[in-house]
Amino acid sequence: MKITFPHMGNLDIALKAILEGLGQEVSPPPPITKKTLNLGVKYSPECACLPFKINLGNFIESLNNGADTILMIGDGGRGSCRLGFYGCIHISILKELGYDFQFITVSSRTKIEFVSRLAQLGKNKSLPSKILALCKFYKMRLCEEVERLSHHCLPYEVEKGATKKAYKKSLHKIDEAQSMTEILRARRDVRKIFGQIKKDYSRKPLRVLIVGEIYVVWEPFVNLNLEQRLGEMGVEVVRKLWLTDNILYLAHLDFLCHGNRKEALRAAKRYLGYNVGAECNISVGEAILSAHEGYDGVIHLMPFTCMPEIIASHIMPQVSRDYDVPILTFILDEHSAEAGMVTRLEAFIDLLWRRRSQKQHNLLGTIEK
Repeated sequence: MKITFPHMGNLDIALKAILEGLGQEVSPPPPITKKTLNLGVKYSPECACLPFKINLGNFIESLNNGADTILMIGDGGRGSCRLGFYGCIHISILKELGYDFQFITVSSRTKIEFVSRLAQLGKNKSLPSKILALCKFYKMRLCEEVERLSHHCLPYEVEKGATKKAYKKSLHKIDEAQSMTEILRARRDVRKIFGQIKKDYSRKPLRVLIVGEIYVVWEPFVNLNLEQRLGEMGVEVVRKLWLTDNILYLAHLDFLCHGNRKEALRAAKRYLGYNVGAECNISVGEAILSAHEGYDGVIHLMPFTCMPEIIASHIMPQVSRDYDVPILTFILDEHSAEAGMVTRLEAFIDLLWRRRSQKQHNLLGTIEK
């Protein structure tokens, strides 16, 4: 059995380590390229969302590279999200294309089912080996720490490109770590690497919160490297939507999550009386909370035809008016282009700087009176 899985941010670093620890041969999906996108678009239904098309492109490339088993982690789709149909439609399309493979879905209806389903992949391994393999999930937590450090350092860096170098070097160290001792050592090294970046804290960058559907938020190819682009424009990006938190939440282990998902869900109840599905309620709730947490603005990312985020996008203008927080929504599909995104981003950032300047001017006027 040679296992592959969808590409999503830095998920491959941790998932490869877990599966290899369970004794499986792994064929990680190649990095997403235009070729991946074109393959997915060619064979997907036109109305399918962008994550569906990218996933299909991933699977075709991986199966062509020798993989014979596809692993999909999910909850079967919640509310109006169509994730629950991904598996059966992907199987149907790939079978029609002549591929012979096994499709494994790791469900997360209960935490026992989630952990036991993963552990079954290492049925020939001893219990201590299975536990050690599953502990390598911590690699994903470290990858997310690297992203948070990168988001913070980028707008303050003195030497242009230093943060990007630190980011790549840190991910390489995490990928190379095998034992838990090496993984913990990698954590210390990562913090040291980012600590050595020269920063200019006299700068007062804008702070922008990123919300939206988890795949387009997490995958740089899909969001056209939005976070890197914002950092280079002197904006500190904050993202509260993390893949490990999502997996822990789906596995009913949300007490281990970084963010306060329940607080965001409570905040969204003013506009949403029920759980729409996917990240819809979280997107709305986090946008509301951003007004109380001092963010300069919010950027909302969603795939074209994503049913839950379509609902969120129609609520965002009202949230913006009610809480006086600027919100910019990007709808992403295979036709999205950098030029259009950059133009809108530049206009949005200019607006945020003007708002901040106006607030400071008004504050000074109030003090003088």
